[in-house]
Amino acid sequence: MKRNIIQLIFVQLLSFTMVQAQSWTADNGNGTYTNPLFYDEFSDPDIIRVGDDFYLAGTTMHAMPGLVVLHSKDLVNWTFLSYCFDKLTLGAEFDLKDGKEAYGQGVWAPCIRYHDGMFYIFTNVNNHGMQVFMAKDPKGPWIHKPLNLEIYDLSVLFDDDGKVYAVHKYNEVILVELKPDFSGIVEGSEKVIIPAGNSMGEGHHIYKINGKYYIISANYSPTGRMQCARADKPYGPYETTVISAKETMGTKRGWLTDNVGLGRPVPEPGFKFKLTPDAESYFGAVPLHQGGIVDLPNGDWWGFSMMDFRSVGRTTFLSPVTWKDGWPYFGLEGNLGRSPRTWIKPNVAVQATPVAPYQRSDDFSGTKLLPVWQWNHNPTDGKWELNKKRGSLRLFTLPANDFLWARNTLTQRVIGPESSGTTLLDASALKSGDIAGLAILNMPYASLGMVKNDDGYMLRFYDQYRNKTIDKILPYAKVYLRVTGNYDEDIAQFSYSADGVTFTNVGDSIRLPYQLKTFQGSRYALFAYNTEGKNGGYADFEDFKLDEPLANRSKNIPVGKVITLTNLGTDLLVWANPHGMMHSKEKGSREANGTGVRFKVHDRGKGRVALEAMNGTGFLTVVGVGISGDVRMLKNESEAGLFQWQDMLRGQCMLLSLKTKRFVGLTPGTNEPYGADFPGTLPNRKDGTVFEWKVIE
Repeated sequence: MKRNIIQLIFVQLLSFTMVQAQSWTADNGNGTYTNPLFYDEFSDPDIIRVGDDFYLAGTTMHAMPGLVVLHSKDLVNWTFLSYCFDKLTLGAEFDLKDGKEAYGQGVWAPCIRYHDGMFYIFTNVNNHGMQVFMAKDPKGPWIHKPLNLEIYDLSVLFDDDGKVYAVHKYNEVILVELKPDFSGIVEGSEKVIIPAGNSMGEGHHIYKINGKYYIISANYSPTGRMQCARADKPYGPYETTVISAKETMGTKRGWLTDNVGLGRPVPEPGFKFKLTPDAESYFGAVPLHQGGIVDLPNGDWWGFSMMDFRSVGRTTFLSPVTWKDGWPYFGLEGNLGRSPRTWIKPNVAVQATPVAPYQRSDDFSGTKLLPVWQWNHNPTDGKWELNKKRGSLRLFTLPANDFLWARNTLTQRVIGPESSGTTLLDASALKSGDIAGLAILNMPYASLGMVKNDDGYMLRFYDQYRNKTIDKILPYAKVYLRVTGNYDEDIAQFSYSADGVTFTNVGDSIRLPYQLKTFQGSRYALFAYNTEGKNGGYADFEDFKLDEPLANRSKNIPVGKVITLTNLGTDLLVWANPHGMMHSKEKGSREANGTGVRFKVHDRGKGRVALEAMNGTGFLTVVGVGISGDVRMLKNESEAGLFQWQDMLRGQCMLLSLKTKRFVGLTPGTNEPYGADFPGTLPNRKDGTVFEWKVIE
């Protein structure tokens, strides 16, 4: 009996380890991918291709090490390659010293380029001007050269004639010629090439394609969208058009902090935060924005962009590109400007296996930190260490008035749609005034840690939004700390445990808004600091485990199953009428309880399905195109009855007709039947195109 119990425990531990290893990857393993590419923040993406390899760079702001570079063979599966630097030694603000901070500053909107055997990354460091990093190998090392030019949100073009151009600025677009040695700007070369008011916005990406010059930019008025300009010469004249608009992938922006932003002071405890709830419509920069395009070796083109994804932050998306009349539209023929959430992977020679860019769990037994970790501002050398033998991260406490001013806070991005971070804290070496633990780095932030005082050890929870503290005396110095987040709902919950098995919640759920002070999404954070203005003891973190319960999406298409579909816009079941796909008159109707609402999902490969009605009326088929895109039930299956299943997570989906390249839906509040002519869905998913599916048998 005892042996069986031991075996059961081993199986459970093995299962737990396997779950820990599962992390979000866009690759569905069936020849398709589902956006976002990463379910954690990757802001301001820029992609290039060099031969058969793709390289991706993105914003890292005040986090160290910074300026990340990823590598891919197929644009879907990415692996970490390098950081361009470990620290930015540009001033006290990057060290959280002398009352100065760099939250939301630092590296913004990098541009990665390859020219004549050298990789370049150009970026702006706020208040310090334009910088260039150079390397012969993208794995590094990178050489840093400050240019001291006031150029931001830039993109660089190495032209065929040897000239080097940079475009930049907000609203109006300015072109300058850079000196070949990057010592400055060619005198007299600066010119406004697209005046303000032409909707080009910011975050420019410049290319030369088939002899023409293209600039892709993000515009935020009246709402986030992507603009493209083209000309025969670098200085123009340029004509413009919209290449992507209104694409939110059915995701609301989430909660926003109205009174904490760039240039504002770091909010102290007791600060009154003003939060704005979800926006139901297209709002601000929700739709796809700030991206560019890249070609495959076979000549196909793909678009990349980002989208504000609630408290996760800004995430990266991949879109097929359709060239029409000389313009690179995001989306498919028949639905230009909109992008599928799930689509066929790019056609490249290498069949990459699904892989996540980072290993997120860390037992701290290595000789260096895993690349998923970044310090909040520059680390203080000598005040942290890894002990490979012990398998722990040691943080020595340094003086700080508050968590947001604590140095040597180690962070990694939260990952959605749901995840939990758990650490084992040994607080036995803390001294008076020390506090150490696990936090969600945001503004407002929340933390759960251990305090050493005259009574021994105390567990302390703090919620900055509510300015609420909860203390609980503990009879032990070692404690498991956990925070569990639903990042599609912008909430998290802290808990603790003595044995790592049974956890007890502490405090209320935490509200996680997105704000423009850190200009980042929420982050898991390991911290230790002293509140009495002195160097104290130290804390040991023996482990950090990240669990992603929704990362395994292998069963998110119910192939071979019989299901019902409920329209989120009408809250009514779909009914297979002989004349077409209808909604049931009411939930208790005969149709709602009979075979007319049941569909068998047939697998047709690469995420494509055929839906067969179980009342004998046949297969869901699109028989019209253009204005109506009529949906009918036909006895015989055909290619017009193929749909690309769009995984919207948590038992929700959309059906993309491969005939119309548009989505099946109806207009709520009308008597219209279903059609396959909808361009996409709204952020609230209640426009009649999103279904909740449920397996019946």
